[in-house]
Amino acid sequence: MAPDSRVILTRHAQAEHNVGLDYSIPDAPLTPLGKKQAAALAPQVDKLAQEVDLVVSSPLQRTLQTTALGWKAAIDRLGGFKKVVCLPQAQECNAHPCDTGSSRAELEANPEFAVFDLSQLPADWTSKKGFWAADSAALTNRARWVRQWLRERPEKTIVLVAHGDVLRRITASSTGPSTYQWRNAEAREFVFDPKTVDDDECFLIQEEDIAVAGGYAITSTEMDLAIENGNAVRSAI
Repeated sequence: MAPDSRVILTRHAQAEHNVGLDYSIPDAPLTPLGKKQAAALAPQVDKLAQEVDLVVSSPLQRTLQTTALGWKAAIDRLGGFKKVVCLPQAQECNAHPCDTGSSRAELEANPEFAVFDLSQLPADWTSKKGFWAADSAALTNRARWVRQWLRERPEKTIVLVAHGDVLRRITASSTGPSTYQWRNAEAREFVFDPKTVDDDECFLIQEEDIAVAGGYAITSTEMDLAIENGNAVRSAI
């Protein structure tokens, strides 16, 4: 990792499960609006795209679609879609169907996703068990793994397209996961905290906001929190 390296974290654009909070949609893809949001991200990051050395994406459909539309200039400059690293460790946290990815065979059978190099997807990446489980300890471990992986990369500027809940885990601090509410197709720049960069945790700290392509829908975890808070308020009345 270069001393002045940076990580551009990006949340996917609006996906089908964000509309009506229907978590039963398998590997929820982008909505038509989401595709417009992802495409609208591209001109906002056009200059930055010329500085990107590596593009990384969660292999769920909505993140791959956001990556393809929002960071196309960087992808083209770096040699095409096969150069994008599909990182299953950056998949969303929850075990809902909408947050569970498709198998490598399913993705490769779809021309939209077959353009990516999916060879690094293990057979169990969609299992939501063991390393991939949705419990807090496993998620903390997986987010730490992603930070360490990013830290060990030699590239100076890395883009990672992922999901709201896992991004809160990846941008955790010593007090726990971040509470920041990521918007659709939002990009933010982070660097490694010099105080912990050589430790196992290697926390990230934000440098600046970069872009928001518009639109915002709460994630499943945010809805759960809202319901819990609402029940707590009603109980207190």
